[in-house]
Amino acid sequence: MKTTLTLAAVISLGVGGAAGITANVTTPVGLWKTVDDKTGEARSHVRIVERNGILTGRIEDILDAGKRDARCIKCDGPRKDQPVRGMIIIEGVRVNAKNGYWDSGTILDPNDGKVYKLRLTPQSGGAQLEVRGFVGPFYRNQHWIRLE
Repeated sequence: MKTTLTLAAVISLGVGGAAGITANVTTPVGLWKTVDDKTGEARSHVRIVERNGILTGRIEDILDAGKRDARCIKCDGPRKDQPVRGMIIIEGVRVNAKNGYWDSGTILDPNDGKVYKLRLTPQSGGAQLEVRGFVGPFYRNQHWIRLE
């Protein structure tokens, strides 16, 4: 009887813990390694945070040591010539409960200075994030890897 109760307690803790982890990692909130969709090369680390139901993302690190001091020379407005490391590149993203992804926001590509509409879709139980930037019917996907 004692073994059965112990086993039941362990199982219930395991299920509860797994449920908590699943609920947490199926959101885009966290630290991500960006991967270039054309070269497959890891580029940077982006931290996505939530505040009042809105997601923003900031470049925390640039992985190529030769580009760590890069500036956004092709950006417009207040981002013009600002350091890319530390720059907010994701803004205004909200959950789309109807479709199960996050959208309504934008993402900046610091390489070309362009801002795109954005959709974020957690995949593989939250281990990956499909990042879709688009203009009209044209889009480009990247698959980022969760670091934390």
